[in-house]
Amino acid sequence: MCLRMIAGDERILADNAKKENIMDIIDRKIVRALQENARLSNQELSERVGLSPSPCLRRVRALERRGVLSGYTALVDQEKYGLPLNVFVEIKMERPSDELIRGFEAGIARADEILECYLMTGSSDYLLHVVSASLQDYENFIRNVLTKLPGVRSIDSKFAFGLVKKNTVFPPG
Repeated sequence: MCLRMIAGDERILADNAKKENIMDIIDRKIVRALQENARLSNQELSERVGLSPSPCLRRVRALERRGVLSGYTALVDQEKYGLPLNVFVEIKMERPSDELIRGFEAGIARADEILECYLMTGSSDYLLHVVSASLQDYENFIRNVLTKLPGVRSIDSKFAFGLVKKNTVFPPG
């Protein structure tokens, strides 16, 4: 009897751990509402998602603890900030070793001009999203930052002429 209860308790703990990582429809509504406006008060948020304030706040705190909500930020107009150029940069590496990759990725992490860096499949190894105030500033960035990173074989820059869509809210899923 005692062994069965322990085994049953372990199943319950395992089920609860699985549930801890699953987002239900209310969690998704909370995330979407906060992605749309992270400055909502808990009262406003709770009304939008159909909960009373206390359970809503508990869910927000649980989403933060689990890392689903990893921070809050302001959306800034890129041109008004003075960085109108968006450049997507494909990087091909020499034969990468662990040491070269660590050095390259550490250099990428230090470069403020790089908003995003993705490890890719296909013909390039990395895809960077770089912002710049001007072509001259971008040229300086290439000459003084990217070409100095270890293991870089080639750099292919693609300039965005305009923005068609930018969304900071995930689909409902």
